Amino acid sequence: MRKSRALILRMYHDPGYRFADVGICYINRGAPGDLSCIGGDRILRLDRYYIEIASEKGTTPIPYHRVIRICYRGEVVWERGNPGKSGSCSP
Repeated sequence: MRKSRALILRMYHDPGYRFADVGICYINRGAPGDLSCIGGDRILRLDRYYIEIASEKGTTPIPYHRVIRICYRGEVVWERGNPGKSGSCSP
């Protein structure tokens, strides 16, 4: 299984993907259900250790180990620890 970082980088750099159609869900302690989901259009930068997203406070780093699901055009393409890819990318 490919790691979340490798898949996100591929989707970002591969011209076959429209990065705005990517959805990423991640562990966000304090959010409802400790889960938040964002679209690719909110991602400002991909670092070696984290994703930097636009937030109400400016920018927020999200470490890759907190990513639990990646979707493309509404379909789950990767999910941590679940090869069945059964979740959704809705908050």
